[in-house]
Amino acid sequence: MTVDDRIWRPAAGARLVVKVPQVTALFWTIKVLTTGMGETASDFLARTIDPPVAVAAGAAALAVSLVLQLRARRYRTGIYWLAVVMVSVFGTMAADVLHVGLGIPYAVSTTGFAIALAVVLGAWYAVERTLSIHTVTRGRPELFYWATVLVTFALGTAAGDLTATTLGWGYLTSGFVFAAAICVPALAFRARRLNPIAAFWTAYVITRPLGASFADWMGVPVARHGLGWGTGPVTVAWAIVIVALVAYLGLRRTPATRSAIS
Repeated sequence: MTVDDRIWRPAAGARLVVKVPQVTALFWTIKVLTTGMGETASDFLARTIDPPVAVAAGAAALAVSLVLQLRARRYRTGIYWLAVVMVSVFGTMAADVLHVGLGIPYAVSTTGFAIALAVVLGAWYAVERTLSIHTVTRGRPELFYWATVLVTFALGTAAGDLTATTLGWGYLTSGFVFAAAICVPALAFRARRLNPIAAFWTAYVITRPLGASFADWMGVPVARHGLGWGTGPVTVAWAIVIVALVAYLGLRRTPATRSAIS
């Protein structure tokens, strides 16, 4: 990878508008919250309605949110985070379908999604010569970006379930492990031992099992070493916080400018 921030220019004289938010502490906070909400929302829907119907509804909602995002001419706070939330819900469903529906072990699905992520990132770099989110403008770069985001959510879901269930760590312990893990790319970046693009995407993947592990711990029954609050109430609670923070971002009208890590 490279720290070169060469920009893809769709046409001579065209104005480039980056369509992703500025990466700040608030960005990471909302990102983690969306991962947890997506995890419990997916579980709640799968247990409340027929699973195939839930998956179809999740796919339809994801498609609508992505169309809105791709049609927008610039970064819009509410539309962007709606797309992230729907990717989180559907990414969870995709990972769960492989395990629950097809009986594929979490170790296999985690490995498969990791390979898929490497393929998507490799294709993105081969075409654009950079993986920097500074270059995510309308068109091809944005398509690569959302394909990457979708795979990272599925990968993180499988990895979190792998540690919590297959390895027997439980959700709370898994949450603390991933909380420690996400500090590694941050510290490596600060120490200039990891380039900003690699640091960003490494942290981005880890946010998924981090948020999902703590959300699962809150929602699952006490018999499964959770708090037993239920997936529905946890989903609603996390959604309220997400909406409040996204509304705050919208009021601030934070421009999508260069960030500290990406």
